[in-house]
Amino acid sequence: MNRILEVSTRSGTAQFRPCTEEEMRWGGRSFIAHHLQREVEPGCDPLGPRNRLIIAHGLLGDTKLTTAGRFSIGGKSPLTGGVKEANVGGSCGRRMARLGIKAIILKDTPENRTPRILLVRNDGAELIDAPDLAGKETSATLAYLRDRFGAKTGVLAIGPAGEQTLTAALVATTDDAGVQLRVAGRGGLGAIMGSKGIKGIVVDEAGAVPPEPADGEMLTRASREVARILREDPKTENRHNFGTPAVLSLCNALGILPTRNFSSGTFEHADAISGEMVAELIDQRGGKEGEAKRGLPCVQGCVIACSNIFAGPSGKTTVASLQYENIALLGSNCDIGDIDAIAELNDLCNQVGIDAIDGGAAIGVAMEAGIIEFGDAEGAKDLLRQVGQGTPLGKVIGSGVVTTARVLGVCRVPATKGQAMPAYDPRSLKGIGVTYAMSAMGADHTAGNALETAKAIDPRGREGQVPSSFKLQVRGAILDSLGVCLFIRPAFVKDPSLAAQLLNGRYGWNWEYRDVQRMGIDCLTAEREFGEAAGISETDNDVPEFMRSEPLPPHNTVFDLSREEMSKIWDTVLPDDIF
Repeated sequence: MNRILEVSTRSGTAQFRPCTEEEMRWGGRSFIAHHLQREVEPGCDPLGPRNRLIIAHGLLGDTKLTTAGRFSIGGKSPLTGGVKEANVGGSCGRRMARLGIKAIILKDTPENRTPRILLVRNDGAELIDAPDLAGKETSATLAYLRDRFGAKTGVLAIGPAGEQTLTAALVATTDDAGVQLRVAGRGGLGAIMGSKGIKGIVVDEAGAVPPEPADGEMLTRASREVARILREDPKTENRHNFGTPAVLSLCNALGILPTRNFSSGTFEHADAISGEMVAELIDQRGGKEGEAKRGLPCVQGCVIACSNIFAGPSGKTTVASLQYENIALLGSNCDIGDIDAIAELNDLCNQVGIDAIDGGAAIGVAMEAGIIEFGDAEGAKDLLRQVGQGTPLGKVIGSGVVTTARVLGVCRVPATKGQAMPAYDPRSLKGIGVTYAMSAMGADHTAGNALETAKAIDPRGREGQVPSSFKLQVRGAILDSLGVCLFIRPAFVKDPSLAAQLLNGRYGWNWEYRDVQRMGIDCLTAEREFGEAAGISETDNDVPEFMRSEPLPPHNTVFDLSREEMSKIWDTVLPDDIF
């Protein structure tokens, strides 16, 4: 049973329909890209009735493969104007997959946006009025949904920013225990959900009959091989012990750590906010009485388990999980070297419901504009509280870095295609600058992170950056379409045939390695074509102007790959070693 749930948020109807044969070959990110390309008018208003919010699990979402269960949320982004997909963990994706629901599609807009809950069950779905949830913070909303509908349900929610349709708004979910708050943060997808009048979504898998794989033996054998390779890979232990904050010291050493609104690539207080410091504090504050923990999975059955619960000095949870991107954008980018203050800022972003990357970048711009001083953590907290309160300044910050810079008159804007840059400055990591410029996703490190290739390719050099970005982008599209974590890639690097084996075991296809590669390229092509039809032009495919002229300390580099050079990326010959 493979079906799609289509919900009209105007009429209040919710109906299942069967997947087409073509839709069966799409999953997660690829489903979003192809559905938008075929069904959504490219020129539509992202917050209007013709746009759609799409929630789709990956092609391997109903399997026991490690990290499977991650899922994608997407639509036409109110930030970039093109396709946006955000991949997230938690417990919702696998529950959808067990129900045989490939995707949930929210259509249209309601006559009024009184908050409603979409309740999805095996035998149908319904919209439930929930006026009491108006203005509720994200964690309170998720807790309400779990209390009302049961702790064994998958839940999604938006915060006050999403209700206000602020364009940096996120969509949040939880892990099975309801402790970790996981977010689909990029692209303003929470604003689309808010425009549909949906405050929360509940997926109840009671009565589900999970589909049987076509070749269970093949699927199990390939899944076990992936897990074996990951357990033996040294990167897994590092990620398990330190999580994504492990790369902060490396990024500082490379000179790519955003500092004071991307004016430097190193931060003098980097040691105080590093992954090692985060791990040390978690260990100190954990134990019998404390709530801090590390080495936690974001989806059930993950052997990497790179998430954490970060607690304050009292041992009580501040935020879960504390990740590198958020530490950098809310920390060094704002000249804040206090990890406890950064964790509080991260939690505030989560609770008001905005992307910590775009939120941190917006605060950095506000600091440059003199609204508050660089390093003013309390002032930054106040700005985020104003987002939740809906003050005029809060609405500006909650609309992301580009709007904030435009309103406050700042020309140094770290963004491409309307979206804030993550924590890798492209002047000294030029491959990621190519990804930021050329990906339909805009500035998104998960679209193709050149930090992976910093040892093989001179990160400050020009050679090899364009074809390397192409390879990384195809790889990212494949993994997001499978519904697995980007950190699973060492298994596919060692044995590229595993991805095809997994798909063949699950679906009975006869795919080869090249078919998996083609799936990734087809996804990128659909995203690019939708963006071009929506009005994204060649002039949008670039890094910010100041990064071409303003040298980045300490290496004093500028981004010097031309738009012409970067535009050749789509002429790259498909390599044999995507992984």
